Amino acid sequence: MADFRNTLGLGIAGNFALHLAQAGELEDFKDIITEDEAAPKGIFPFYLPCTKTQKSERPRDILFTYPLSSTEIQLPDEKVNVQAEPEVGLVCDVVYENGSVTSIAPKAFGAYNDCSIREAGREKISDKKNWGTNSKGLSEQLLTIDKFEAGSVMDSYSICSFLRRDEELHPYGEDVELNGYSYFYEKLTDWIVNQINTQEDFGPLEDIKSYIKACANPQELIISIGATRYTPYGESTFLQAGDEVIIALYNHNKYTLQEVTDSIKEANYTQEAMSILAQKVR
Repeated sequence: MADFRNTLGLGIAGNFALHLAQAGELEDFKDIITEDEAAPKGIFPFYLPCTKTQKSERPRDILFTYPLSSTEIQLPDEKVNVQAEPEVGLVCDVVYENGSVTSIAPKAFGAYNDCSIREAGREKISDKKNWGTNSKGLSEQLLTIDKFEAGSVMDSYSICSFLRRDEELHPYGEDVELNGYSYFYEKLTDWIVNQINTQEDFGPLEDIKSYIKACANPQELIISIGATRYTPYGESTFLQAGDEVIIALYNHNKYTLQEVTDSIKEANYTQEAMSILAQKVR
């Protein structure tokens, strides 16, 4: 896959209705107040493209370890439950002025797995998000964004996901259109810019702006824009070695869900107008 080692990695929590409840994370955000009831809860870091220079608890040392893979998920050494999180990943250019982010410009999108530890009591969201090499996923098949606004190519895309276990394919996340995100297009980018510049270290959230400054203002950003809802199977099934996680973004004007499913059953992951992420679980 493309090397994003110089790219800042961030994720958004709570940008798809009901996902946080399914993931058992509503309690984590009970003290986070948003202006809009539908607004995401916050931004978390999953990768910081620099070297930690100060001895401090935050950011955790592990966040400086590159976690992205297009082929595998390495389960943590500790015995914890882990779930795949089917998402859209955006590759964006970032513009700064006087130390603040002034704009982000999404230029490509792809299937993303915000693979997460499920364990109560972890202090920050990021404590569940990066446990080392191959703990996250981004498809090699990135799709070009013509414009990040209504009427763009992304209007025509949906996301679905599956888990292959013991040679059986199970729907893992619901099949939904990308327009189903609570915040999308300009509403989303405006929110991201404001959230990066204003988010404080509070509850499960961290001071993202200070982390970016410590990394000398990276010019490129990968941001996962929120996990979609699980199927009943996905909600109750954690990953185990030998599984295969498949997340697909597909043009729903070109393919039906059944056609996408048939392609994935046959392990055909290189279809036109699709971004497919297929990861073996180790």
